[in-house]
Amino acid sequence: MMKTEKPSIFRADPASLKVTFLVLSGCSLMCVASAIDPLRAANRICGRTVFDWKIVSLDGKSPATTSGLPIAATERFDPATAGDFLIIIGGFGSRSALSPTDLAAFKRGAGGARAVAGIEAGTWVLAQAGLLDGRSATTHWEDLEDFATAFPDIDVRPDRYVIDGKTVTAGGASPGFDLMLHLIATRLGMAVALDVASVFVYDQAHAPSDAQPLVSLGRLDIYDRRLVGAIRLMESHIDRPLTVRSIARRVNVAPRTLELLFGQAIGESPGAYYLRLRLNAARRLVLDTSEKMADIAARTGFSSPASFSRAFARAFSMPPLAIRRKARKAPEPTPTEELVVEQIDLA
Repeated sequence: MMKTEKPSIFRADPASLKVTFLVLSGCSLMCVASAIDPLRAANRICGRTVFDWKIVSLDGKSPATTSGLPIAATERFDPATAGDFLIIIGGFGSRSALSPTDLAAFKRGAGGARAVAGIEAGTWVLAQAGLLDGRSATTHWEDLEDFATAFPDIDVRPDRYVIDGKTVTAGGASPGFDLMLHLIATRLGMAVALDVASVFVYDQAHAPSDAQPLVSLGRLDIYDRRLVGAIRLMESHIDRPLTVRSIARRVNVAPRTLELLFGQAIGESPGAYYLRLRLNAARRLVLDTSEKMADIAARTGFSSPASFSRAFARAFSMPPLAIRRKARKAPEPTPTEELVVEQIDLA
């Protein structure tokens, strides 16, 4: 890190991170979604605003993507309010999208941010602003040769994404998603990153007929195959949980070794991760279906509605029926219904 740079945003920190997405006309809709939606999912999973993001454009109007769909910008880009992390997203037509005045404003905004990123052709803007001189960077693979020729002072790499000090570059939509998972993992822990990946069924390439896993490891499955195997066993035994000893035996390790693998990679014990996996599955059923709580309890491996309600309330600070009512803005329960809920919660 250079002496003038602020502490990296890629480190454990539960504080809210202010993120500004500067979206250029002609960018890919996938690039925008892959950058923003993981942060939205992280906020939902954590139950608070861990990423406080906004979308801006050069003129305050809604930039059009290559698919013709506009991106709703909330305001015109203001370098004074760029926040902690300034991310510019551009497409193949964005190499020269910024006028000298716009480029100067972008450079001022980047100077005040803790980190600045270019996704796909957004890398060109960082380079044009002189922010990548003497650093390593990447861009979309189709642009690598032209980019290296145009900017000989940059160490151009064919990587999916590159982090060099406060500058970050990503080659496109999927690498952008990888980058956001890395940001989430470093700030909030691997367990939250796995949960975010699961929201989007994000995994390595599979045939269309392959079953969609509950936990989508994606490029995160570079971790020990025994850890991956254990998680796969957990996700396939949500309704009838296996013991940690049984899981360890099936992946050919001692229970103590499995404890160490989970502790080192995820920061939780196998039992704690397994319980959270089941509770997250239960939360989705509570929010997205009208199933009875007793049925959800059974589907997620709890011996009774009462034990399910207690575990759910400990994890999410509210019992399951209360969260469902709040999400759907349902009317308050009748006294009889309230008594039933109270009996379940206190059992």
